[in-house]
Amino acid sequence: MHEIDKLLEEKRKIHFIGIGGSGMCPLAEILHAWGYEISGSDNNTGDNIDKLRSMGVNVILGQKKENIEGAEIIIYTSAILETNEELIAAKSSGIPCFERNKLFGAITRKYSNCIGVCGTHGKTTVTSMLSQILIMAEKDPTTVIGGRLPLIDSHGRAGKTDLMVCEACEYQAHFLELSPDVALILNVDEDHLEFFKNLDNIIKCFTEFSLLTTNTIIYNGDDENTIKAVENVDKKKITFGLACSNDYYAENITYNRGSFPEFDVMHNGIKVTHLALSIPGEHNIANALGAFATAVNAGCTAEECKDGIEAFSGAGRRFEVLGEYRGITIADDYAHHPHELEVTLNAVMKMGYNTVWAVFQPFTYSRTSILFDDFVRVLKIPDKCVMTEIMGSREVNTYGIYTKDLAEKIPGSVWFNTFDEVVDHVLENAEKGDIVITLGCGDIYKAAKMMVEKLK
Repeated sequence: MHEIDKLLEEKRKIHFIGIGGSGMCPLAEILHAWGYEISGSDNNTGDNIDKLRSMGVNVILGQKKENIEGAEIIIYTSAILETNEELIAAKSSGIPCFERNKLFGAITRKYSNCIGVCGTHGKTTVTSMLSQILIMAEKDPTTVIGGRLPLIDSHGRAGKTDLMVCEACEYQAHFLELSPDVALILNVDEDHLEFFKNLDNIIKCFTEFSLLTTNTIIYNGDDENTIKAVENVDKKKITFGLACSNDYYAENITYNRGSFPEFDVMHNGIKVTHLALSIPGEHNIANALGAFATAVNAGCTAEECKDGIEAFSGAGRRFEVLGEYRGITIADDYAHHPHELEVTLNAVMKMGYNTVWAVFQPFTYSRTSILFDDFVRVLKIPDKCVMTEIMGSREVNTYGIYTKDLAEKIPGSVWFNTFDEVVDHVLENAEKGDIVITLGCGDIYKAAKMMVEKLK
């Protein structure tokens, strides 16, 4: 038995350092539902903090050493810097301390049918879509999602069955802590190269995740890197994708409003249903097929899959339209890797708006530096590109990279240090019929909310 599994049987008071993070919040919610006494700290307010407090969780703003008093187990995230006062106190306190993924792994071991959704891109969308299908089909799953699912207004829920759906992130190989019974692999691409160094190492890591899987691997049969990752893994396999060589594939694809796909779902040459998506972009055809195949494998009917997928209008911060104000549409998206920016921006450019304003916050110096040329290429797609300074997060800028370096290569782009400057520039220049989409996995969503408030 793992050390943390044993402690969870003995202890009741669990403290989370950085409880408001998208990875921490759902785990705290699940343990709270199981009857544990949960507390936590964070440096910033936000929707997750408000949600946890409404459930009765004690959340302290500011990370100080005294926050850990009374805790029996302490959980922290890799986003917390080693110099953090509360983390230093925790590690020297003698109280058992675990990185978030140790706890996540322990939670997955409580379920006999755990579905791990992994891939470089699309994890949150597909985990959300699959969760929506299973919840609407009354399968009562436990879920851990990297974004907010509007259906439950949360990043997660604690179900009462043996079924779990979780977003399994490859960052620093964290998903190797999990115990999946079914692996849904969406794609394998170059990212987190400051850790993995090269694509071969990323592919090997996904192979290891596949080997952890006890039952079935459901994977994108169109993606060469994914095929490489699973080709020598001896497990039951199901494929999905746009090519008719897959077990599940799409036929008769059309688009509504320029970018919202409709298609027939085919299974081994037989049409099983027709889907009309409420989320834009060709990439979401494969995402929907992956969710469909996995839900069928989990016991859902084609009709239940159709109902769930067609009712799904996106996860929080995944092409989330905040509204139209004075004729200007404001949207927000989590895209932060060049490939994600490319598919999102291409989809928006086909939606018929007069001018597409992309407001991008680069995230981490390493990613911005290593994928610099790709960022330059894709940030030329929108009509207007507005940027903020790079959000370093857990990193120190040893790369000597700045947003001005991007701006010099992107014709007509501008960048600002503060959200106030970004908001003022966009709202002074955007016109009726335009769309403004904020992009990035940091806190750029705050700029979108500021625009909404100003326009109101």
